[in-house]
Amino acid sequence: MSSNRRGVGLSAFTRETISAAQYASHGATIRNTHLSSLQTQLSVFQQLLHQFSITHGKEIRSNPSFRAEFARMCNAIGVDPLLTSNSRGGGAAGGKEGDGKGGSWWTQMLGGSVNDFYFELAVRVVEVCRESRAENGGMIGVGEVRKRVQKGRGIGGGMEVSDDDILRAVKSLDPLGSGFTIMSLGAKQLIRSIPKELNTDQSTVLEAIQVLGYVTISMLQINLHWERARAVAVKDDLVADSLVWVDEQAEETEYWSPTFIHDTGGL
Repeated sequence: MSSNRRGVGLSAFTRETISAAQYASHGATIRNTHLSSLQTQLSVFQQLLHQFSITHGKEIRSNPSFRAEFARMCNAIGVDPLLTSNSRGGGAAGGKEGDGKGGSWWTQMLGGSVNDFYFELAVRVVEVCRESRAENGGMIGVGEVRKRVQKGRGIGGGMEVSDDDILRAVKSLDPLGSGFTIMSLGAKQLIRSIPKELNTDQSTVLEAIQVLGYVTISMLQINLHWERARAVAVKDDLVADSLVWVDEQAEETEYWSPTFIHDTGGL
């Protein structure tokens, strides 16, 4: 019985292989075209952002909110304001330090090295944290640090600083392995200047204090369903590290957060 169907031979496999290679080549060409287009658009955005920084340099220097928004725009297109030079302005370009060719955009905007600005601010943040360690056990709110910095010696000729500036200054300390970190308790950000890590129970109690202002042993037992021994052990650790203050004037001893007292104007 004859059949009109033709068998599949080596030529069919060859044609299929060639077609797959052509599709792959065409796909690679499209990807390279799109990548080149995106790189061109990114370069244009960077140039426009650079021009914007020069035009509005005064506002960026004097207005913390404006400076923070500009930093976010930089980060959105891959420009880190904390770098001393952008990725294209380094040794290949032959730019020398101080000639304006290899420096970061913020070097021009801040009227000096941006690293100098954040280094000076970071030094003041470290001083504030150490000066207040006896009060708060090495954990202090970002807003409280900002207030203390502004009350002290002027940063950058009296420049106002924002919480965002404080956070960036702490971030600039990371390469030094300084032990200064940002941690969150509930909705509040704090700077921790002690190397000791908080365990889960300690973090839970501190979060509760940030909301309520204080806790007692009975409150921990009732709300967290803890045994008294567990609540007392956590309390003892926090008191030993000066992370809470003790108020023995109430009917039951209360344990307060120094940060909460500062924020509510208690001191």
